[in-house]
Amino acid sequence: MTSRVLAVLGAFDAAHPALTLSDIARRSGLPLATTHRLVAELVTGRALARAADGRYTIGVRLWEAGLLSPLHTRLREVALPYLQELYTTVRENVHLAVWDGDEALYVEKVTGHKSVPTISRTGGRLPLHATGVGKALLAYAPPEVVAAHLRRPLRRCTAYTVTEPGRLARELATVRERGWALTHEEMTLGSCSVAVPVRDADGVVVAAIGVVGHSLGANPQRLVPALRAAADGVAARLAEAAQSSIRPVQRRSA
Repeated sequence: MTSRVLAVLGAFDAAHPALTLSDIARRSGLPLATTHRLVAELVTGRALARAADGRYTIGVRLWEAGLLSPLHTRLREVALPYLQELYTTVRENVHLAVWDGDEALYVEKVTGHKSVPTISRTGGRLPLHATGVGKALLAYAPPEVVAAHLRRPLRRCTAYTVTEPGRLARELATVRERGWALTHEEMTLGSCSVAVPVRDADGVVVAAIGVVGHSLGANPQRLVPALRAAADGVAARLAEAAQSSIRPVQRRSA
């Protein structure tokens, strides 16, 4: 039953936020009768909502539950002030991302009306090998994980996407050596990005902060100090949060 419910919920994504019953059955691979029963139960429980046109969308119950995720309650809330400060400094798109399977999951995005348009969005996923935040994450993964990733077919998003395993491996080595990642029009034509890793209290890379813009290619190094300051701030706050969570409760004296 759980796998079927997850299949129904998995039918929705950024490209398909509203679906008919038939769409859900087709995309989930479930029989129409089973889909009808599960969708009805999910609507009753407010996990799905039925719009006026008869299509279904993700319901408020799932939205409320999603706010309880550690990505929101810990990482995102800790990082957001630093991301906003970074945007004020660079005036370009600022991203916070984590590793999710073969992709970078975008946890937060801070942008402005003058920033270069990007295809990234909060809650969206993009390839690790074609994005600045993705390369910053991939570079610090365990060697066996990196090797396994390089053996997979890598999607060519633009003519400039690095898909050759040897070349990508050399780029990742450079990222580890200098401490920041760079892309030139590898995800979207006209856009470049630079990103740095974010470490937890144990020094493990748990996220990446990146800046995407149309004028970064000439001198991307100029953004590295501001990026590192933001990443260091987030890391310090994460360390404080981790320490406070294990600090013993002090008993009051009688």
